[in-house]
Amino acid sequence: MYVDHLILTNYRNYKKVDVHFSKDTNVLLGENAQGKTNLLEAIYVLAMTKSHRTNNEKDFIKWQAEFAKIQGTIQKNNSKLPLELVISKKGKRAKINHLEQAKLSQYLGQLNVILFAPEDLSLVKGSPAVRRRFIDMEFGQMSPRYLYNISQYKTVLKQRNRYLKQLKYQQAKDQVYLEVLSDQLAQYGAAIIHQRIQFLGKLEGWAQKLHRSITDGAETLTFSYITQIEQAKDQSVEELTAALQKLLRSDVKRETEQGTTLVGPHRDDVRFLVNQKNVQTFGSQGQQRTTALSVKLAEIDLMKEQTGEYPVLLLDDVLSELDDLRQTHLLKAIQHKVQTFLTTTSLSGVAKTMIQAPRVFHITHGELVQSDHD
Repeated sequence: MYVDHLILTNYRNYKKVDVHFSKDTNVLLGENAQGKTNLLEAIYVLAMTKSHRTNNEKDFIKWQAEFAKIQGTIQKNNSKLPLELVISKKGKRAKINHLEQAKLSQYLGQLNVILFAPEDLSLVKGSPAVRRRFIDMEFGQMSPRYLYNISQYKTVLKQRNRYLKQLKYQQAKDQVYLEVLSDQLAQYGAAIIHQRIQFLGKLEGWAQKLHRSITDGAETLTFSYITQIEQAKDQSVEELTAALQKLLRSDVKRETEQGTTLVGPHRDDVRFLVNQKNVQTFGSQGQQRTTALSVKLAEIDLMKEQTGEYPVLLLDDVLSELDDLRQTHLLKAIQHKVQTFLTTTSLSGVAKTMIQAPRVFHITHGELVQSDHD
């Protein structure tokens, strides 16, 4: 899978861009604040319908324009697939092969991307919310069922939290309605926990190989899914549902006092262990970065395993954050496998480490010019 052709109209600082990319490595070269990351973001938004940088979709629309449009032609399964996303003040409209989709959930999964930015190096030492978001964004691309369960869970969670607040301030008294919401939450929550454990087990296998290679066999990386359900790893969806229902019913008093749901996958976490020690707490910065790199690169192989095709890789100024050893392993892991977009302020280092000559685009004030380096 790769992005063959991209057209941007009124997207951030780009008035109009019409560009064809290499199916191998594309370097977006330019000084800061010229539009490199904006172009990378546009590919991400084309895939995910939302940004990794902002929740305010008005930011996508160029100043004084009415809308922003991203059009991409994707090479997928030996055929070309046109995708289109229009963002306006009225919302978003998505098209697959020129046909408008009734729901954005029907559009997701057409283009699979993996973004690796400097902040992803905090995947290990960051908050549990960072790791939950990582899981949901990546696994959601691989499984429409997971995406559906997450969407339904969030909807019911909002309803339940709202009702708990009403109970707290004695604006409601119906405990039966709360039980109905609890049962719905348990049903979707159990499915999410079960899928997360399955996916993480597969991701762990790929990450272990990479981590062992980077550390020259000195370290073994393992994952542990942290949830309030005991021995969740060995339970079926039905058993997890029953366990969640029990926890939700037992904690109602405390939840009502706090006006929020205290049990469920929205509170869960992933623990990374290196040689059986918690790398989040006891690992060096080097170990934490190696773990983050291994996990991110493992996504590439897992996505190929799950979808049948490699994703597009977006590297946003990440090489500057890695030492020579980790740069070498990153580039070795992706060469000849995935289409890669790389933002950088300088070609020094990139040309040395890339085996294939990259296609280079110079970006200045939202203008894109292909270099002769190709």
